Amino acid sequence: QVQLVESGGGLVQTGGSLRLSCAASGRSFSGYAMGWFRQAPGKEREFVAACSWTSGAANYADSVRGRFTISRDNAKIMVHLQMSGLKAEDTAVYYCAADPRGGYRAPLSRSANDYDYWGQGTSVTVSS
Repeated sequence: QVQLVESGGGLVQTGGSLRLSCAASGRSFSGYAMGWFRQAPGKEREFVAACSWTSGAANYADSVRGRFTISRDNAKIMVHLQMSGLKAEDTAVYYCAADPRGGYRAPLSRSANDYDYWGQGTSVTVSS
């Protein structure tokens, strides 16, 4: 049973930084794509970033490219999202997700429908 557990959310000021982490367990994630999505109040869930567990190749939403960095730690079986230059519009619940077939897609999928496994989410609030 795949489990994804996010951590690292919180309150941060505009321009600040935060690192989200996702602990993955339950199976080998070789061949998977790992993604981060977010959902702001009253809005639909949107893609943030994804990386291939095998190659480390990454894909970013235009709104976060250059500010956010996704990475994976093979030894600890964790995925991180380093966020900097945070803006009020980054306020959302952030979800970690896993796409079992996605590690070799080019580009990595941005569609939530391709991600079969989801964490419970961690809340990020950016205040001005």
